[in-house]
Amino acid sequence: MLINILITFLSSIVLSLLLIIVFKTLFYKLKILDNPKKYWKKRDPIPYSMWIVIFISFLILSFFTIEHNNQVLTEKYYLILIFWWLITFVSFIDDMLNVSPKIRLVIQIIIWIIIWITSIKVDYISNIFGWIIDLKTYFFTIFSIQIYIIPLIFTIIWYVFVFNAINWTDWIQGNTSWLSIISFFIIFLLWLKLFFTDSYEWWKENSEFIISITTTLVWVLIPFWYFDIKEKILMWDSWTMFLGFILATIAIISGWKIATVLVVFWIYSVDAIYVLIKRIYNWKNPLKWDFTHLHHRLLDIGLTNKQVLFLVYSLSFFFWLTALFLDKTWKIIVFFIITIVVIFINKIIESISKTKRKLKK
Repeated sequence: MLINILITFLSSIVLSLLLIIVFKTLFYKLKILDNPKKYWKKRDPIPYSMWIVIFISFLILSFFTIEHNNQVLTEKYYLILIFWWLITFVSFIDDMLNVSPKIRLVIQIIIWIIIWITSIKVDYISNIFGWIIDLKTYFFTIFSIQIYIIPLIFTIIWYVFVFNAINWTDWIQGNTSWLSIISFFIIFLLWLKLFFTDSYEWWKENSEFIISITTTLVWVLIPFWYFDIKEKILMWDSWTMFLGFILATIAIISGWKIATVLVVFWIYSVDAIYVLIKRIYNWKNPLKWDFTHLHHRLLDIGLTNKQVLFLVYSLSFFFWLTALFLDKTWKIIVFFIITIVVIFINKIIESISKTKRKLKK
């Protein structure tokens, strides 16, 4: 196992770095560059749609690292590839044509319903007291297929939640890639520990499957993080949609590690809920993109991109430790603490912004 991890590590980082350099050079020659003025960025145009490198890297590496002997896991692997391509394609069209948020949300929900009908679904959750809550209660039947209402709704909410939590982190380059690396690395460590401590055959096979995917993703993303934070390349929404899909899916098939993913993204999750409530309260479209998220307000009060990234990196490292070493009860406590802190920070920032606007007048 350790030798396979080492081989995956070396091949992932080398292939990713090589493809980034090749496509970066190619995109410059073909003038496939962004328009920084459109996003009020003061820099030269850089290659965009570099998500294609992630697609190629993951497709090649995962195919050779995944064991294809287990029919159930192989089925899930190919489902991941199919739905990943479908979601990325829809996101790519959105990048090109700027599809309405409402239409985009409807398309996403349809995709999540289709995903739930497959073997990738949330059928139960465990709570802080250790009980298993079976969600398969109420259902209706369509073409001999039993559609369980609560699991379907829960799965849709989970995917939409993770998608938007990741998408809202992408304004500052280097932010999304770092949070994704941390999330995949946590899941990798948890399942590596399980592989060496649990003798149950199914868990062993599932551990190898999750370890192979997360190892590939972590080391494929590290070169991206470097070029991303240096603002040398741009991925657009297509890559955040891929990361959101793969992270939400891995959290489900890796034993429902939903709380683990939430710990890392909780600061943005709370901020997203806070912003949505404020938009609704002010009679604004809750789905319309604007500059009211936490990182926007931090920049507005005078922090630089690097300072905001340092804050997010520090908090994500702290949350990473809690995800690894705290039990479910303490994770819930951390959730509540983070929620209070984020709301408190938002209120302070809003107060500072109002004071600055008054002084300018």
